[in-house]
Amino acid sequence: MTENITENVNDVLIKLGRKIRAQRKTLGVNATATAEAAGISRVTLHRLERGEPTVNMGAYASVMLALGLNLAVGTKVDETHAGFIPVRIHLDDYPQLKKLAWQIKADADLTPTEALGVYERNWRHLDHLALSTSERQLIDALRLGLGEGVASNV
Repeated sequence: MTENITENVNDVLIKLGRKIRAQRKTLGVNATATAEAAGISRVTLHRLERGEPTVNMGAYASVMLALGLNLAVGTKVDETHAGFIPVRIHLDDYPQLKKLAWQIKADADLTPTEALGVYERNWRHLDHLALSTSERQLIDALRLGLGEGVASNV
């Protein structure tokens, strides 16, 4: 009985790893950017994409959220979902972030870590009432995916 469960788990993880890799390829995102967005190493991402059972569930969840997948294997979530973390964050898409990052070129892209850092460092200057739904969801996703700091009080 235990042998059957282990075989089933291994099969599920291999399928999950393949789905994750396929989503990454579909989005045209390289392994380094994906790993950075998920807060894991590139080596861990490659192990995860092979379905290795020694990779922890948190790593799987982080990568899936970074690639816009929910925890139901292979189901793509809408980009407005609070768990979605874009691999690159366009300043032009988030007006409050753009104001907070005034020193960065206006059409620049930030990594999720850089964006969260800008929000965290400048939290007191954020116009909370002017936050759009999508920007509020971005902050929530960054906070959930990358850690909790002052940005948890949106």
